[in-house]
Amino acid sequence: MIQREKAMRPFEDLLKESVAQHGHLCAGQVIGVRMSMLGCKLIGIENPKSDGWRKKIMVFVEIDRCATDAIQSVTGCSMGKRTLKFRDFGINAATFLNLETGEAYRIVSTEESRKLAELYASEEPDLARRQLIGYQQMPDADLFHVQEVNVRLEEWEMPGPARRKTTCERCGQIVRDGREVIQDGIALCRPCSGLGYFEANAPDVDCHLAGGLH
Repeated sequence: MIQREKAMRPFEDLLKESVAQHGHLCAGQVIGVRMSMLGCKLIGIENPKSDGWRKKIMVFVEIDRCATDAIQSVTGCSMGKRTLKFRDFGINAATFLNLETGEAYRIVSTEESRKLAELYASEEPDLARRQLIGYQQMPDADLFHVQEVNVRLEEWEMPGPARRKTTCERCGQIVRDGREVIQDGIALCRPCSGLGYFEANAPDVDCHLAGGLH
């Protein structure tokens, strides 16, 4: 039987650890830590980094900003472990999924909380400071919008070895985890399909000429 470890550490400790990893204290760090604490509580995860829980949690983040670093710090989820999924929606939100029970909640940082922060630090002249203080003090109901959701999770999205591999029929590159693109009936990697984020300037570089280690 797996022994469940004690509950999650206090907010102040989690924030301090997250700031140390992120590099600076900001409102996004506060939001990310609080979002993670609430998300874990909602899906019944007591201590996401403990042996009893760390394989039970997956988090989908929707923005590449400060809160995402805090979420990774608190939950221990990461892209390398395939437990942190990035969906580039540009929304300060995250969905917390219990892989054992299937329970999932999407938590969104509300725009209204920006104005509400002034109520908790009205004497502070600096807007950023008002938000930093206010986000630490206001209740979850003012800071977040929460919705129970169903997450569509394909088999090849799960942690562990690749469950699906496809060979690009144009360049021969192996594409893992269902990320190939089918065009005109043939399987292509995303660069060959025209969906790459780059354009090649020249032929492949000779690593020996480039001063490689070997």
